Amino acid sequence: MAISSETIAKLERDFAAIVGAAHVRAAIGAESRCASVVVTPADAGEISEIVRRCEADRIILAPFGAARALAEIRLAPAAIAVSLARLDRIVAYEPDDMTVVAAAGVTLAALNAATAARGQWLPVDPPRPELTTLGAMVAAARFGPSRLSEGIVRDLLIGVRFVGHDGRIVHGGGNVVKNVAGYDLMKVMTGSFGTLGIITETTFRVRPLPARRLIACAGFADLDSAYAAAANLHDAVPLLHLEVTSPSVSAALHIGAGFALIAGFGGAAPEADYLRVRIPELLGVNNEILDGAAAIARYERIRDFDLPASAAVALIAAPPAELPAILAATPGEFIAHAGSGVARLFLAALDADELGRIVAAIRDRARRVRGHVRVMRVASELRGEIRRFDNPPAAAMTLMRRMKTTFDPRGIFNPGCFVGGL
Repeated sequence: MAISSETIAKLERDFAAIVGAAHVRAAIGAESRCASVVVTPADAGEISEIVRRCEADRIILAPFGAARALAEIRLAPAAIAVSLARLDRIVAYEPDDMTVVAAAGVTLAALNAATAARGQWLPVDPPRPELTTLGAMVAAARFGPSRLSEGIVRDLLIGVRFVGHDGRIVHGGGNVVKNVAGYDLMKVMTGSFGTLGIITETTFRVRPLPARRLIACAGFADLDSAYAAAANLHDAVPLLHLEVTSPSVSAALHIGAGFALIAGFGGAAPEADYLRVRIPELLGVNNEILDGAAAIARYERIRDFDLPASAAVALIAAPPAELPAILAATPGEFIAHAGSGVARLFLAALDADELGRIVAAIRDRARRVRGHVRVMRVASELRGEIRRFDNPPAAAMTLMRRMKTTFDPRGIFNPGCFVGGL
């Protein structure tokens, strides 16, 4: 339901009393799909006041970083969006302990720029790190090619602070890797899409930057051959990342016109030199090896790859051995993280009925092998027609509802943006 201009004006006045008039404004662009009014607090204390006010008056709020994920999953705007743009400080960095504490509004690119001086990085590499805030990365469980070698957000997140029910500031974990206190809270907040509270601070362990990064690329006539080569490579040598791409994606990445295998590798000079010889031997087909700036550029194109004209973009997760069969039976283009059992699928322009049937068929195939599908993006004219999340088993859904009620008894935190409409 649209909010009247009078209500918007009142919300702006009310929240200006908390954060200052300069930090309250009407939503613009993609933000308008998220909320009517954007409030930009300076710290967790102001967020606590915002939450208490919203709970008292049953005002729906939605936290965001750059509003990219939220703009896709909110089917109707919330009253208030809480932007974390002013929470942009690196609180503590201990390179000897390989830990970093940073506010939720810090972008991944800014964090890695700060740690690079000590030869370290946070190796969660979702698309567009310059637009990805740490809070949004945790809340949406974002990842990239390096999940093969470095893991995912919850493997590297060792502490989290968030504002929850009644404006309470909750802390789980700590900035020492050995400290496992609060592990459950960190798991709970990872992938919660802002439905349980507003993440304000994150603590991560960082890792050494690869001393040298190389990429091997090879083309194949069919998907089975590309996946067989990927499996052989994955079993034989350590890799930074490993992708298999469909023909149109391969062409867009300038790796020929068929299916392609893309393998990132590197490390210290002796290891990198050995792999530069060994990987072409294992591939046994015409291949290209990129080194230095060319390898980094190719890696960044893979990390950030998109087909903006797609009617829908879906994320398929399945056991790695089962993913090729799902992809072979599915129309559309894809980039598959072959060793991780995850693929991004790009579907061409379709009407709502046909797209709905295709998504349902993909979900059915994934479910048969204990996988799942999440729709990441849908063309604007189809946004209300396609369910974003799979339906989990009844027992899991019961647990999720109980958790939502416990963490958000007033129902103000980004409702409707999680599994089962939670």
